[in-house]
Amino acid sequence: MGEAELLQHSIPVQETEDVKSEEHMEVSNQSIVPRPQNYKRWLRIGLYTLFVVSGQSIATMLGRLYFDKGGKSQWLATLMQLAGFPIIILYYFFSTLKNSTATSTNTRPPSTMILASVYVCLGLLVAIYCLLFSTGLRYLPVSTYSLISVSQLAFNAFFSYFLNSQKFTPFIVNSLILLTISSILLVSHEDSSTPKGVSRRKHVIGFICTILASAVNGFELSLAQFCFRKVIKRDTFSAVMDMIVYQSMVAASAILVGLLVSGEWKGLKGEMEEFELGKISYIMVLVWICIFWQGFAIGSTALLFEVSSLFANSVTVFALPVVPILAVIFLRDKMDCIKVVAMFLALWGFLSYAYQHYLDSHESESEQKDINVNNQALRASSG
Repeated sequence: MGEAELLQHSIPVQETEDVKSEEHMEVSNQSIVPRPQNYKRWLRIGLYTLFVVSGQSIATMLGRLYFDKGGKSQWLATLMQLAGFPIIILYYFFSTLKNSTATSTNTRPPSTMILASVYVCLGLLVAIYCLLFSTGLRYLPVSTYSLISVSQLAFNAFFSYFLNSQKFTPFIVNSLILLTISSILLVSHEDSSTPKGVSRRKHVIGFICTILASAVNGFELSLAQFCFRKVIKRDTFSAVMDMIVYQSMVAASAILVGLLVSGEWKGLKGEMEEFELGKISYIMVLVWICIFWQGFAIGSTALLFEVSSLFANSVTVFALPVVPILAVIFLRDKMDCIKVVAMFLALWGFLSYAYQHYLDSHESESEQKDINVNNQALRASSG
């Protein structure tokens, strides 16, 4: 998952799904608006999938390009992952998905103070893992970085076990083992495509930061899911968008403060002048990083409501192998045997993880149908 993973991006997007599938509230408290099954809807799904895959892949590649061509500010690189959140606000106002989801009519919304606390805590976690991801991307080849990032699935399952009563089924355990082995292979591997000027020590730092970022990301996803289930208690479009926008605002503000306090902002003018591709390219690289990460956020959020959170999560993570392939083509990363094996194990682990969520979703739908049948039988008998 890219540097934002968004987060944010896939951030509430992934969690709310589990909220929906795991406890889709009570039937009496929800109304579901049917969606038209036509070619226009499938065109939208295809477009949103393109947003997710291209947004994550291109933003990650541009982030690597920024460092390769002379960029040195990790704070600025991190800020570019988050600073585009106003685009999400525009999407919110013009989106056609506002009324397409289930809503809870009898749930009293939490107080402003509680909501603010949730957004601040989650936003700070987003800021932390985005900064760690930037550090990892600076010191690691894109292909290695992307494969290690898949481990966020394992961390998500681990923390969900404690926060959201996630069961460690054979498929989940299999996923954890495979993703762990994949990461161990990469950390013990002497990578010939390591960026220029990166020592073995910095390579290890990049690996540690990427693992830590994946861990914090997994914890943030699990915590956000917990907050939706226990605090917000609504899985509506507006609730999800509020989560994305406000936590992104907090995260961007925190990173901006870090940029100012660290003093890195003083060297940005010189960095722009020394950028190998020129001043205009320097600005455009940063701007497009911003835009593509927000395109990823829009696509993953839209897929959540157009199809399901499982589908959105699957597209988000399954897009990760695209990055190493593009890195080989455009950035001349070397895809040796160790990386191929690590990619195979990571994909296998992901598919095992996704299949368990498919089973959980199918079980939840079956239970929902049984509840509907029982309710209809009760109404018929009482009538």
